[in-house]
Amino acid sequence: MRCNHYGSLRSTVRALVEHKRRQGEGRLRAGSEWQDHGLVFPASLGEPYSVPGLTKQGFKPALAKARLPKFCLYSLRHAHAVMLLSNGVNPKVAAERLGHSTIVLTLDTYQHVLPDMQQQAAEGIESLLFKTAS
Repeated sequence: MRCNHYGSLRSTVRALVEHKRRQGEGRLRAGSEWQDHGLVFPASLGEPYSVPGLTKQGFKPALAKARLPKFCLYSLRHAHAVMLLSNGVNPKVAAERLGHSTIVLTLDTYQHVLPDMQQQAAEGIESLLFKTAS
C-alpha cells in the first residue's frame, strides 16, 4: 500500500497492516468456525460485534485504561462528525463517512456546528476576488 499523497496516514496504514496480519492468525486458529463478513474489525470468529458486546468487551475497558470519564459509544460518532465539519470537511464527505443516506440528514443534524459558514464563504470569496485583482 503506497501513501505518497497521504503522508500523514502512514501510521494508520501501518497499524491496519499489522491488524490484518493478527486477524489472519485468528482466522487460521478459528478454522472452519470463521465467518467471513468482510469486516475490518470483527468479533473473534469474524462475525459483527453486537453493540452491547462491543461496549462491554472493548469500549468500557478502553475508557478505563485511558482513565477517561464514562460516556456512551455513540458519542464518538457524534464527536467525529463535529470534528469533521468544524475542520472544514465537505459535508458530503462527512455524510458518506457517517453512512447518512443524504447530505440533508447530516446538515440538519449538525447545523449547530456550522453557524459561521456564511461568514466563511463570504470571506473566502472576498479573498479570491481581491487576490485576483491585486
